[in-house]
Amino acid sequence: MKKLLLIFVSAFIALNSSAQIVYDYIKAADAYYEKADYYSAAEYYEKYVNSANKKVKADAYNPYTVNALSKKQKVAVSNYQQAVYKLAECYRHLNYHVKAEPLYAQASNFDKAVFPLAPYWHGKTLRALAKYSAADTVLTKFVANGNGGNEYIEDAGRELKNLKFIQEQLVKPDLHLYTVKKSASGINTIGANYAPVKVNANTYLFTSTRNDSGAAKNSAHYNRIYTASFTDGVLHEVKKADIPQSNNSHQGVVAITPNGNIVYLTRWIISGGKKAAALYSSKKENEKWSEPALLDNSINQPGANAQQPCVMPDGKNLIYASDRKDGLGGFDLWSVKLNEEGNIVAGTETNLGATVNTANDEQAPYYHAASQTLVFSSNGYVGMGGYDFYASKGEIGNWSTPSNLGYPLNSVKDDLYFTTNGNAKNILGDVMFSSDRESECCLEMFTLNKVRPIKQIAGIVIDCETKQPIKGASVQVTNSTTKLISTNTTGEDGTYGFSTEDFDTFTSSASATGYHPNTVTTAAIADDLIIEQKLDVLCLQKIPPPDTPPPPVDTVIVMDNIYFAFNKATILEESHAAIDNQIVTLMNKYPTMVIEISGHTDSKGKDDYNMKLSQARANAVKNYLIAKGIAAERMTAVGYGETKPIAPNQIDGKDNPEGRKKNRRTEFKVLHY
Repeated sequence: MKKLLLIFVSAFIALNSSAQIVYDYIKAADAYYEKADYYSAAEYYEKYVNSANKKVKADAYNPYTVNALSKKQKVAVSNYQQAVYKLAECYRHLNYHVKAEPLYAQASNFDKAVFPLAPYWHGKTLRALAKYSAADTVLTKFVANGNGGNEYIEDAGRELKNLKFIQEQLVKPDLHLYTVKKSASGINTIGANYAPVKVNANTYLFTSTRNDSGAAKNSAHYNRIYTASFTDGVLHEVKKADIPQSNNSHQGVVAITPNGNIVYLTRWIISGGKKAAALYSSKKENEKWSEPALLDNSINQPGANAQQPCVMPDGKNLIYASDRKDGLGGFDLWSVKLNEEGNIVAGTETNLGATVNTANDEQAPYYHAASQTLVFSSNGYVGMGGYDFYASKGEIGNWSTPSNLGYPLNSVKDDLYFTTNGNAKNILGDVMFSSDRESECCLEMFTLNKVRPIKQIAGIVIDCETKQPIKGASVQVTNSTTKLISTNTTGEDGTYGFSTEDFDTFTSSASATGYHPNTVTTAAIADDLIIEQKLDVLCLQKIPPPDTPPPPVDTVIVMDNIYFAFNKATILEESHAAIDNQIVTLMNKYPTMVIEISGHTDSKGKDDYNMKLSQARANAVKNYLIAKGIAAERMTAVGYGETKPIAPNQIDGKDNPEGRKKNRRTEFKVLHY
């Protein structure tokens, strides 16, 4: 009996001890979660969830209901389902999607009233893991069910558009032009490494949570500013920047004035699970940076975050992100004026407006002076998902509608903090940026280079009247500065072509045998993303044959193919074309020419009859010409009957049909001009 009692007591103590350990795990996890220390919280939630899965019924366990702990447990802690969901949330905040996804999938089967957003976040993590079909299914169902509130339903609808956009981007025809590389391990150490900022041709600043062995015990992995040398497109020789930093705050994401004497930076603390960020400035004094000073409350408004400064290249304005209440929602981009010394002009802060900002978050601004382009990250537009880079042309107070900079610069994860050495025509020519695309938890540094493709230009030369291509035409093309850039000869299809680095206003000049030369000017294409251009059609007018001199006076011309009805003076319709071509054309060409129209017959019939018939036929031709617009006074009609044969009507007393045919004719003779 004593032995059984001992076994029972031992088992009871073991059970209580195990329950106490489980309770300690979840209590610690909840405490870290409330402080937004998601890394530590995840560690303890994992321990709790794994223990709970082995020891208790998953959907019923609640540690503070264990009687043995009723005296010690004074803090209510998460139950199993809450722990699973919070663990998923921890991994999401850490961008550890591969861990978050199965937990959200599990939480999606919990009570929808308690965890309405589990399927929403499940769909977003599936998208982040490139599981597009599964993400589409989950998000479509979430939208159809209508749980979670309008804000999340609308965003899920945008995510569904993102999925379509992603799949279009992944098959872009120009992907071969891009090269993306992850920066070396000396730059991407354990932790976050992000927000590169160019100081000069040889130096960059960036932000990192790499281990600082000289830091206080609990701040070894705080965000700090580092400097790195830049040679041949590669960052190296990393060291901590000498900008002072307090022990209890994170510091990074900087901007520097054009003269290099003022650094604007972000400082933040995390308290009660909330991040509180503000903008500071540090000035260079005797080659050392001063203690950062908090900017005034026109920028750092109470209860709002201000972060991620960007100094415009002319040094006259600072752009930054803030979630102040008078914005459009979430983080907006704002600008504030700087004076000649590079200091903030209080009270000049201005929202960049609805053209740029959305109801979601716009962050990490960067301005590329060469192309006059503002690049920023946003999760409020249709894109690849998470934060994408967008570009807006313009200047302070005048911005164009932002466009997504596309894959592979953007990924299905978060892409923030952009800088480039690209030129005005190729902003993506030499980019440095940060992204968590290859990381389980944090932003890392990458480079991207896009080869700017050669432009392919094509044109065609055609006949202006027939519209048929002209082979063998010589074509010369000049640009807007009249510089000759191409000489071509058209092929069988009348086309010509050439390649060039840039679009321009092109003038094509062509000549060809038998044609008048001609030119055509085609306006330049503004969109540099286009690769091919078709020039305006160039047509050439055919040169007419040289003019023949007018027929001399007394010239007699026999009109062929003029037919009359038998024994009548009625002109048959098939004769009209011959009269038009032989007489009307000539009379119009030489408007002072006066003619005699003469009618002739063969010897058949009586003389007086033939005379009358030939006169009637000459009159008929004259009347036809009058109807065609020829003045009557320019024509005399005479009938000669059979009196002027041009061939014998008989030969050796026998009828000559061929001769009589020739004698039945109509002639005109030039009288004078």
